[in-house]
Amino acid sequence: MATQAARYAQTKTSYKSRGARLGMQAATSTGVDSYAGDITPNDTWSKLQEDPAAILVDVRTKPEWSYVGTTDLKALSKSPLLISWQVYPEMTVNPHFADELRAKNVAPGQPIYFLCRSGVRSRAAAAAMTAAGFGPCYNIIGGFEGDMDPQKQRGHLNGWKAAGLAWSQS
Repeated sequence: MATQAARYAQTKTSYKSRGARLGMQAATSTGVDSYAGDITPNDTWSKLQEDPAAILVDVRTKPEWSYVGTTDLKALSKSPLLISWQVYPEMTVNPHFADELRAKNVAPGQPIYFLCRSGVRSRAAAAAMTAAGFGPCYNIIGGFEGDMDPQKQRGHLNGWKAAGLAWSQS
């Protein structure tokens, strides 16, 4: 039986390649302009502050929310919606994603800002949910943790955390 750390490392590797494939499929099969566009974390914060209907949907997995952290939107009197785009540990696309958005009372015409670890899954979710009639849908570039720096660590170059925006960890 594999240890939890070994299982995580194996899943993380396959997750990265599957996530990249999904992002590329969403971009190529529906066209790069198939969603409202990419937006920086700081601009996302401003839009969430300006528009009472705007929401942030964090599409990462439960382990990521628990161990890495989540956005903290309390200063905006909001909470992120936590709906996984891919189901852990298999990392297959969540076939109920649109239904889960509807169950959270997300309405057509409501601005949705999608966030993942680095911007790949959120881009795929933005494209798919635009095709499903939601939106405008935006991809938060850099995601929550951003790209890896030369030391192979995330959270320093770009993304929500690097922008110094509010977040918390349970």
